This record gives sequence, C-alpha cells and structure tokens, in this order.
Amino acid sequence: MIESLDQLKEMQSALQKKSAEDKSIRILVGMATCGIAAGAGPVMEALKEATAKLDNVKVCRTGCIGVCQYEPIVEVYVPGEKKVTYTKMNPEKARKIVADHIIGGDIVKEFTIGDESCQCLEDTVFFKAQKRIVLRNCGIIDPENIDEYIERGGYQALAKCLTEYSSEDILKIIKDSGLRGRGGGGFPTGIKWGLAAKNEADQKYVCCNADEGDPGAFMDRSVLEGDPHAVLEAMAIAGKAIGGTQGYIYVRAEYPLAVQRLTLAIKQAKEYGLLGKNILGTGFDFDLDIRLGAGAFVCGEETALMTSIEGKRGEPRPRPPFPAVKGLFEKPTILNNVETYANVAQIINNGSEWFASMGTERSKGTKVFALGGKITNTGLVEIPMGTTLREIVEVIGGGVPNGKQFKAAQTGGPSGGCIPASHFDIKIDYDNLIEIGAMMGSGGLIVMDEDTCMVDIAKFFLDFTVDESCGKCTPCRIGTKRLYEMLTKISEGRGKPEDLDKMEELCYYIKSNALCGLGQTAPNPVLSTMNRFRDEYMAHVVDKRCPAGVCRKLLSYSIDPDKCIGCTSCARNCPVGAISGNAKEVLVIDQDKCIKCGTCIKKCKFGAVVKK
Repeated sequence: MIESLDQLKEMQSALQKKSAEDKSIRILVGMATCGIAAGAGPVMEALKEATAKLDNVKVCRTGCIGVCQYEPIVEVYVPGEKKVTYTKMNPEKARKIVADHIIGGDIVKEFTIGDESCQCLEDTVFFKAQKRIVLRNCGIIDPENIDEYIERGGYQALAKCLTEYSSEDILKIIKDSGLRGRGGGGFPTGIKWGLAAKNEADQKYVCCNADEGDPGAFMDRSVLEGDPHAVLEAMAIAGKAIGGTQGYIYVRAEYPLAVQRLTLAIKQAKEYGLLGKNILGTGFDFDLDIRLGAGAFVCGEETALMTSIEGKRGEPRPRPPFPAVKGLFEKPTILNNVETYANVAQIINNGSEWFASMGTERSKGTKVFALGGKITNTGLVEIPMGTTLREIVEVIGGGVPNGKQFKAAQTGGPSGGCIPASHFDIKIDYDNLIEIGAMMGSGGLIVMDEDTCMVDIAKFFLDFTVDESCGKCTPCRIGTKRLYEMLTKISEGRGKPEDLDKMEELCYYIKSNALCGLGQTAPNPVLSTMNRFRDEYMAHVVDKRCPAGVCRKLLSYSIDPDKCIGCTSCARNCPVGAISGNAKEVLVIDQDKCIKCGTCIKKCKFGAVVKK
C-alpha cells in the first residue's frame, strides 16, 4: 500500500535502481491480440523452455509493438548492446535465436526486421517518422505488472494533481494544452471537463469509451492491452478535476484480453492504494468498474453508451441536456475515449506548453492511426497532427504494394469520408479533414488503390451502418436501408442517373434528422465518394460497367484466343460449366451461364482469361 507521495517516489526510485543494476538479458514477446493471433503464445513457450537453465535471461510479455504485419515479434535486449527486433517468429526460429544470439552472441540476421544496417525497430523509417506519447509504453512494459508502469513515471501525474494542483489548475492545464477528444468529434477536452466541474451534484461520473466499433480500428484495444494503467491514472485525474468519485470503463466484450488486463490493472492499483479510498493519503476517493458492451456500434455514441451502462437497451437520448449536465444516472458525467485519456498524464507531467508545441494551430499533439488496407506496412502509427497523408502512406506505410497507384484513404470508418489522391498532400488534422468532407474519427485509416471500387466502398460502410442502427429513429432505421438499396441497384447495373440525385437528397435528409451523431454521419461515405468520384458512379449507371472491376454483376469474362493454349483448367474448375471447348483448342465462355465468380481467371496460368 502506497500511502503518500514520498512513498510513491521512493518506490519509483527503488524500481529504477533495481532495473539499472539488473544485467539480465531481456527477451520481449509481443503478446497483444495481434501477436497472439499470429502465434506468439507457442513462441513465448519455446523461448521459456530454451532459456529455462539460463540464469541471466528473462522472457517477458509486452503489448502491441506496432508493426502488426511482422507478428509474432520478439525483441532482445542485451545489456550494453543495441536492441534487436526479430519478426515473423515461430517456435523453431525462437529456439535458434536462443542458441545463436543469446548463448552464442551472434545476431540471427535473416530473422531481423531489416538488413544489417537496420536490425532494430527504432531504426526503421516506419518508426522514425512517429512521435509516441499515447503509445510510449506499448511494446516496452509488461502490461500486467504495475511496477513497470510506476518505474517509467506511472501515477506521478496523479500524485501531482492530488498534492500540488487544485481542480481549477488541472482544468486549466488540460484546456491550455489544446487536447481535443480523440474519439471522433474532436471536442476540446478541457472545455468538456470544465462544464461538468461547474455543475453541482452529490455524485459525478467519469466514463471511458473503449467500445471502438469502427471497422479496421484497433487503437484503443492496443492501448488497453499494452498500457492499461495510463487510462486508469487519467480517469482518476479527471475525477479530481470535475469532483467525481466513480468511473466506468465501457469496453466491448469482443476484447477479452483488454478486459483481462484492465481487470488486473484495477486490482493492482487498488492493492497499491492508487484507486479506492483516501488515495495517497490525500482524502481523495476514486473507484473504477468495468462494464461490458455487447458489440453494438451505436453504443459508441455517448448517450447510448451511458444508457447501456445503466442496464438499459443501448439507444441514444436527445441532447440537450448534455452529459456534463445530466448524463449517467442523470448526474453530471464526462466521457472520453481511451486515446484521449492516454494523453492526460503526459500533459500533467510535461506541461500544457509541451503538448501544445506539437501539431497544428487548432489540433494539438499527436494522433494514433490503425493503418490498414492496400498498404505495405500495416499496424499502429502515432504521428504529430499536421503530418501529410502522403507521408503516412508513402513513408511510414511503405507505399501501396504491387506497383498500384494510391486512389483514396478512408478515415473515420462508417462515419467518415474518403480522401482522394488529389488531396494526397493534405495535412491531417480535425479542421482540414472536415473541410474536404472527411473526418478524423477515432483513427482507422484504410488505404485504397486503383483496384478499389468507390461505389462498393460506400456500400460496404452503409451495409455496416444498416446492421448496427439501433432503430430508435426513422431517418436512420429506414433511411439508411433505402440508401443501401439504391447503392445495390447501382452496383448491379440497374441504376439510372436520376437515382444519384435521389441518393444525395436522402443523404442530407438523414444528416439533418437522425437522432444521434452516428445516424447523422451515416451518409458521409456515400456523399464523399459521390462528390470525389462522381465519374465512377456515372460509369455504373450510364455505361453499366465498374471501372475497378469489382461489382460482379457488371463484369464479363472472356478468353483471349492469342493466349489460350487449351489446357482446360478454367473449364474443369468452373462451378456452373459455363466454359466449353476441347483440349488444346481455344475455349469459350457462355455469357448466359457465367455467374462471374472469377474462378476461371484465378485458375488460368497463362493470363488468357480477360475481365472487363
């Protein structure tokens, strides 16, 4: 039990001294969901078995290291030497690392992340362009060991807030830092906290949105799995700032590892006296509980989330009153997402000027993106606000693979919009994205190449929204369904030019009349693709063709007589017998029978099957 600020400082000092004196070789294994899914569990067991008789070696878990396409990842720390990052590990490779590197002293170069001049993650272009604040501990500490968090300055910010700062001081620091909500809306955090602070009540609540429902987004999950105490500490600081004594973390049940590590972190923090009653002997009380979501996208909306915490069906409530006035259990409440909270302790420790010195005029600090889609380097990246999309894609992301051209990037998930190649050099911040019809969102960034159909992309996101609509308001429940039907009609070649005007009219109706923010932003993928890629929509409705060759009912397959050698592979694999002809002769596809499944083009080894 840590009962005072002095005890906390003494503990941190003792942990740092112990770490400095420890000459053991440390082997870190990325054991976040991405690593475990790729096979990190057997790798870790192999490392433990291979080092069982070595007294100077420690095999430890850590969270997401960031370069997800290289999982499982193992990092070796030998005292006095530079860290080595090994990628795409398996048990056999792990045993070789122990034999050659740990015991023999020779780096296994063929398994490292780069060539001989770049064998450490920090030396890669992917990492050098980043600025890690939110992710500062992810991939470095054991998320299940509170001592490692404390050793790196953990809970010092909370101690400072409880012993040196008043609630007004905390609110001013957060406000002056320029921190804006990282959950999508970008509302200034200091202002939100200030509104709740000035409302008198016998109870106030601090909530964390860890629901993260956007397709392709995994930023919050990775923080919870890699650095859970950063969120707990920040929520306690927020409690002090607004006068709240109870917090709730609303996390989706589909994140079992995050839930497990959060539960353990809360337990450890309570045992150390950093949560609960009379924290650090200051008289301040703050407790935390976890509430599991059932995977409803709408519960990412703040009022629906609070309704769900109350044990009711997760549906949004009209605003005003806003949560800062009447939120959870009708009491003043603040709600921020995981990434927002993960910035707070660093702002308190380093000062508002430090944070405000990064980013752009109205978007301060950094932003974490889950980089995915048609991109060479997938994973988590944290970049200063104002970094261009081109730098994210071409430098950090390694560019679009297979020689394809960049076409667009989708930010903000189902609530966001597409950024076309014409805006490749846009500086990423809240206001710039809104200006071009996109939005920051929570941080999913999906890269698309020339083979992506923008009508199909809009249809994909709208299909998701239709499934996830809570059904409370008619514009969202019915309007998005009708919008999806129109898109389907267009993608199947049954659309007409006037359908585009009807779609646009319906989009603006939904935006103006849906009850909550999720319904209001549901048409965004349709509007942004229509505005930026109108020619593709026209090709679908006028020419009855899909320029990207994606929409199946607008495709046709034929066989090039100059390339066909009559191997009959296409005919033998056609599921409906649409291909006829004899061996060693040119085969023919019956267009009336063809179901456009694409099996023929996949099976042809000579490029004789042509898709139009």
